[in-house]
Amino acid sequence: MTRPAGSRRHLPNSPFNVPAPPAPPVEQFAVGDRVSHDQYGLGRIVGVEGEDAVVIDFAGRQGRFLSPYPKLAKL
Repeated sequence: MTRPAGSRRHLPNSPFNVPAPPAPPVEQFAVGDRVSHDQYGLGRIVGVEGEDAVVIDFAGRQGRFLSPYPKLAKL
């Protein structure tokens, strides 16, 4: 007789019971901050839309980026 998968006993020191690490905090940007983007290069923040998005000017080309900003680094 086999037991269903839901009734298995998990050991407390099992490596499979490790909780996921907390997500890193989302970086905050302000108008005028200099930033670097992996694809577009150097730019300057020209607009901040709350915590949801930023507008960046990359030497005459503007882009709007949504939070979180994985390819964006503050300089």
